[in-house]
Amino acid sequence: MTAADLIAFNLILAAALLSPGPALLFALRTAIADGRRAGFLAGAGLGLMAGLWTLAALLGLESLFALFPWAYLGLKFAGAAYLIYIAIITWRAASRPITDRPRPGGRAFRDGLLINLGNPKSVLFAAATLVVVFPKGMNAQDALIIVGNHIAVEIAFYGTFASLLGSGMARRSYHCARPVIDRCAAALMGALGMKLILDR
Repeated sequence: MTAADLIAFNLILAAALLSPGPALLFALRTAIADGRRAGFLAGAGLGLMAGLWTLAALLGLESLFALFPWAYLGLKFAGAAYLIYIAIITWRAASRPITDRPRPGGRAFRDGLLINLGNPKSVLFAAATLVVVFPKGMNAQDALIIVGNHIAVEIAFYGTFASLLGSGMARRSYHCARPVIDRCAAALMGALGMKLILDR
């Protein structure tokens, strides 16, 4: 593995992170609604699970999914159900009065972890990217560098959004338009959950 391989992986990862999906939507909404700390911890949960999916791809989990398609489907449906659950909670909370207490950091981290845990497509994306970018026959040290790099890139990405959107001005703007923003976010999360169920 060379530095050029790692840079290529990071460029592909950056493009994937910027594409709209449940992880990005959850991270953005958490940072705006609950502040920098919760936004950062949500991103840390998302990043840790994404890195673990990359580790799973390196260990050959995609082959296991091919042998046992029901395991892939079970994980996919559980993830979709969790996204729809988050969407329902967000929709219901949109009309409630705003409290000064943001989402606890531990809950933001857990929700981020579970949202990416329920997206088994991450392991397929990681497997495809790893095959294209990195040479065969990598050793354990290379694998640890790739996984650590993946986690660091994701946390830096979501941490940047948390810093930008968790500011007082962004949060005040959010509070003014909260019912509309939360219901749009809930509808999108619900739609992404349904898409996860319906996708082949």
